[in-house]
Amino acid sequence: MTTTATPESPDTPKVHFWAVPDLTGLDFDPLLAKLLHEDPVTRIRLPNGEGHAWLVTRYEDVKFVSVDPRFSRQAVWGRQVTRLAPHFIPMDGAVGFADPPDHTRMRRVVARAFSARALRSLRDHAQATMDHLLDTMAEHGAPADLMAMVNRPFPLAMVSELMGVPEDDQPLMARWSDTIISSAAGREASERAKADMGQYFTDLIGRSHGTGKETLVAVLADAVDDGTLEEHEAVGLAVLIQIGGGHAVRNNSANMVYALLTHPEHLARLRAEPELLPQAVDELLRYIPHRNAVGLSRIALEDVEVGGVLIPAGDPVYVSYLTANRDPDVFPDPERLDFDRGYNPHVAFGHGPHYCPGSALARIESEILLDSLWKRFPGLRLAVPEEEIQWQRGALIRGPETLPVAW
Repeated sequence: MTTTATPESPDTPKVHFWAVPDLTGLDFDPLLAKLLHEDPVTRIRLPNGEGHAWLVTRYEDVKFVSVDPRFSRQAVWGRQVTRLAPHFIPMDGAVGFADPPDHTRMRRVVARAFSARALRSLRDHAQATMDHLLDTMAEHGAPADLMAMVNRPFPLAMVSELMGVPEDDQPLMARWSDTIISSAAGREASERAKADMGQYFTDLIGRSHGTGKETLVAVLADAVDDGTLEEHEAVGLAVLIQIGGGHAVRNNSANMVYALLTHPEHLARLRAEPELLPQAVDELLRYIPHRNAVGLSRIALEDVEVGGVLIPAGDPVYVSYLTANRDPDVFPDPERLDFDRGYNPHVAFGHGPHYCPGSALARIESEILLDSLWKRFPGLRLAVPEEEIQWQRGALIRGPETLPVAW
């Protein structure tokens, strides 16, 4: 599980090689759990890239690194930092690699598409979309693959509606996103898919200038026109939000369904107390280890002490939101799924400047999906034994390949 770098002195910290196994269901990565409790600020090496990076796992330390301006995302670009995927997911100039004030400028544009009015409209569209998908599932009959019939098409339709991507182009978005977000597709295929998706949004933004529409693509086009964004920044934002909105919610919502189907007492409680749904969704977000490994790193711009450990200037640093959500100093009995957890300051959507801009929409989608699914199919259950569920391999965001259900 780990290897130790040859020490130059007795004080040289070890480097843990993190092979990042393909895990089943809701299993927590054993190395992450070990580091949280035994070595909370340590050095790691991942399967791709070069050298080592620091990994920060405790809740308060994760929040500290996430907001401290001495840790830069922009400085990562062009460096072959050790990482899980063979390629970087965001495009050059994308918000994921930006620091304030550039990051603040880009985020302000995106916020216009997530206004209270826009979210109310999206909630109505989400319910109508879900009702249609469940009608189709009922006509299909049991057994059915919930991934194919609900969890894949629902968030894809929602983020495409937000973006302004026509329905006929949604399969294209799904194919590109699956390739980009996988560590198994290979660097060449992933970079080609990213370039193709970038060209698509370059063309779509180009056709959206001055339309007056409220889609995110139109908002981005207006921001290019008024000089707030460069064209490549607008395209990078569009690609990142399309991928995240379709892929992350798809897998996370499927993990939520799986968690409830395999925790029957929690499901029974939720059905008996529907008003508990928002709190239950937050606890599921905290509990589910939704990704493999870690996301984007940062670079220490100067020597910084974190959790009693000095991180030298120039070193890459990762934070783990998964371990932060399992920190026993913040979440009592963190390994337990607890719908009565009153205080739940989880960081499933990140923290600080890079907090997920679509978090409100993701919550709406999860609540509508879980509420509608069991109202329509009160006897919903797994159609195969739990151990026969196939989980995605080589994925950055974890989830089932298929989720066969009956009712």
